[in-house]
Amino acid sequence: MTMLDYGPDAILMAGLDGENWRLADYEARGGYAALRTLLTSGGTPEGVIAELKKSSLRGRGGAGFPTGLKWSFMPRQLPGAKYVVCNSDEGEPGTCKDRDLLRYNPHAVIEGMIIAGFAMSATAGYNYIHGEVWSVYERFEEALEEARAAGYLGSRILGSDYSFELYAHAGYGAYICGEETALLESLEGKKGQPRFKPPFPASFGLYGRPTTINNTETFAAVPWILRNGGERFLELGKPNNGGTKLFSVTGHVNRPGNYEVRLGTPFAKLLEMAGGVRNGNRLKAVIPGGSSMPVLPADVMMATDMDYDSIAKAGSMLGSGAVIVMDETTCMVRALERLSYFYYEESCGQCTPCREGTGWLYRMVHRIEEGQGRVEDLDKLLSVADNIAGRTICALGDAAALPVKSFMRHFRHEFEYHIEHRRCMVSGVDIEPRWGRAGARGAPSGVVTAAGVLGQAA
Repeated sequence: MTMLDYGPDAILMAGLDGENWRLADYEARGGYAALRTLLTSGGTPEGVIAELKKSSLRGRGGAGFPTGLKWSFMPRQLPGAKYVVCNSDEGEPGTCKDRDLLRYNPHAVIEGMIIAGFAMSATAGYNYIHGEVWSVYERFEEALEEARAAGYLGSRILGSDYSFELYAHAGYGAYICGEETALLESLEGKKGQPRFKPPFPASFGLYGRPTTINNTETFAAVPWILRNGGERFLELGKPNNGGTKLFSVTGHVNRPGNYEVRLGTPFAKLLEMAGGVRNGNRLKAVIPGGSSMPVLPADVMMATDMDYDSIAKAGSMLGSGAVIVMDETTCMVRALERLSYFYYEESCGQCTPCREGTGWLYRMVHRIEEGQGRVEDLDKLLSVADNIAGRTICALGDAAALPVKSFMRHFRHEFEYHIEHRRCMVSGVDIEPRWGRAGARGAPSGVVTAAGVLGQAA
């Protein structure tokens, strides 16, 4: 088989060919050596957490919170059950990295979760897998069976005093269940809606017990860190941004796909790895971390490195690492219309500002795109976005508001052109309604899906 090309700096995806995902293959790559050493050579929970802190591993799901610090919050001495949960829901538009990890390297995630359980004195773990990638769920179940049969899961693992069980759970395709407390509600068999915080999951999580939730990629990095040392992982990246990161590069590039690069790699190099902008077109804009992150213009992005701090300094966030590339043919009004429709549809409806506000945002942007916009819509869009952000239980309201505010900040002139000329600034043709009346519930053509691409239209 031909090796899958994730880039020369890959460590999580190195040496994978699509077939060598089974236990024997993983062990041949050094798999489960970290767990064996930990359980048979006197390893301690404190030692694991200290190594993670050295590594500067930050959560790979979006927030970028330091993993070692997060694990230290677990009240290990509290009697009774404690849980480790892996968030493999991956519903952020443009993001498709975690399914590759589960498809091609599932045992790295399993080993990372077992080590996490040991470090936090947890008794069991659950991997919540996005329900629309059923083949990935089935493969993870197969990998779990292999691990159990080999003695890596269950009672007295590898003859030690530590016992840990791990289960897979298929989600239901709801974007909101990527929010950690909504995920916990869904795991418990309830409607997937976020919980009020506090209490936080570290003290009151799954079934009311202490729980730590991390992303798939975060857990997958843990065995490598323990085998090679936290300092070595840190050296792969940069201070406060240790290791490599999987980026899902989609949109207007010649080779869309997942690329694993060192944190701190210039965006220009990542773009080059993805084959550059399609058809030799000019780069126009990039959303660097998934559809909920602020968009950045081409000149800003080309001068930015791919790490948490650099992207924050540029005015956006690394998020899930979904890099959505838009070239000069992209109509920014239509792109924002698609984004706004996604958040309108995916709002769980629990919070009034989000339930009502996402609909207002979508209908106003839709009106502008259909050539029926009004000048006052632009300030009203910003006003509605401001009144959603920070006023909801979870961050979905912010996720809907941030694209609106950033598109208006950098590309307001395109919205003004649409309103004034009743035509698209990019294509130069008159706007004709593409479906229904303004504000109709029907989806725009090419609407963003969980692994979709934004900028097809011009």
